[in-house]
Amino acid sequence: MALIAGVDTSTQSCKVVILDADTGAVVREGRASHPIGTEVHPDFWWKALKDAMAAAGGFDDVAAVAIGGQQHGMVVLNAAGEVIRPALLWNDTRSAGQADELVKQFGADYLAVNTGSLPVASFTSTKLLWLKQNEPANAEHVAAIALPHDWLSWRLAGYGPAGDSELGPVLDALATDASDASGTGYFNPVTGKYLPEILEYCLGKVPVLPRVIAPTDVAHTTTSGILIGAGAGDNAAAGAGVQAKPGDVVVSLGTSGTVFSVSNTATNDRTGTIAGFASATGEFLPLVCTLNAARVIDSIAGLLKVDFEELGELALLAEPGADGVVLIPYFEGERTPNLPDAKASINGLSLKNNTRSNLARAAIEGMLCGLADGLAALLDAGVAAKRIILVGGAAGNKAVQEIAAEVFGLDILIPRPGEYVAHGAAAQAASLVLGQTANWPLDGLITVPGKNAPIALQQYRAALAKADFS
Repeated sequence: MALIAGVDTSTQSCKVVILDADTGAVVREGRASHPIGTEVHPDFWWKALKDAMAAAGGFDDVAAVAIGGQQHGMVVLNAAGEVIRPALLWNDTRSAGQADELVKQFGADYLAVNTGSLPVASFTSTKLLWLKQNEPANAEHVAAIALPHDWLSWRLAGYGPAGDSELGPVLDALATDASDASGTGYFNPVTGKYLPEILEYCLGKVPVLPRVIAPTDVAHTTTSGILIGAGAGDNAAAGAGVQAKPGDVVVSLGTSGTVFSVSNTATNDRTGTIAGFASATGEFLPLVCTLNAARVIDSIAGLLKVDFEELGELALLAEPGADGVVLIPYFEGERTPNLPDAKASINGLSLKNNTRSNLARAAIEGMLCGLADGLAALLDAGVAAKRIILVGGAAGNKAVQEIAAEVFGLDILIPRPGEYVAHGAAAQAASLVLGQTANWPLDGLITVPGKNAPIALQQYRAALAKADFS
């Protein structure tokens, strides 16, 4: 039995799963926390990875490993392989003005065609421009740029600052994959090439960048013989973890919400709604992100003084459409549509329909309707959608499952809750050992047939059209 490992280095923690390469069965696992914040020194990730590995029983019997990780984070290294400053993470918004500057400099058409996306403050390119403009001394010393997952792969392989690593600061050894590179804002996911003109503008030079390798290639081999895969961005790894294929749309209900699909065709949305990323398996991964997802339910559950399960039970007592009550769920502003200063609102209340069950149902419908507009954007871009794979912390709630089938109008497939980013990375590691794509069964599947019940989405869109976000 060959063992392989998958790692999820997320914003909040590092998770390690060790699996049987043939069956995908979990043998053991471990976890360690990351510091809270929007900028974190990468050394904390390295410590968390080592702690999570130890909690999982170590890698002495592991044949291969791959790392999935939070996208966009800016890790800048000097010529000695040292981290110059704490990494700016995806959720650090200080570079919003630089995102606007990049669109003005290069034009929306150029950026959409050549990078697949319009930059937002999350993207690495905007953070590099912020660095040059605000910390010029640090920018001057940048010799290499890495993303969180490929920096950790490099460290795991034995590279790093002299005196703190086996192999030393070999910057040219850095490697990544197309899915994570496609979130930088200076990589073309269609040609597979970096865009030096964007880097020149952002940083004033083109430093060493990670080699972009295929999902089935070996990025590194440790001195003890462990193969390290290319790794992937977190959404792409999650897609691989649930075995999403063209025609599948993954809806993830976490702190934020994402709607993405594995597609054979690249997108280049000039409006900025769709991020045209690459997948972890060699295709494309058009993605729409909303800021308001599971926290919408948490907020209304708190208001009604119930827990999540009780909120779902209340919601199922109400009819589809919540008797005309509509929640526009922009508690945190919104990214899709781009309304950063918007606020949430409850519409359509009357003395007749102002009930706890209608409000509970409106909360779930509002959260899902915001994501349904993301699905509509993907469909308008030509993405095929045959079914929804629903994942994330809120996906296990029966009311969420039933209402999703109504709002999306497609069959809803819900896998058993699991560490799907880590499992997707592990599947990549398994391919290095097996010589072929891992074909593991998804456990505990629930399927909810799609329903022709569009009333909630119709009401939501009508309320949105009348709303004033000025």
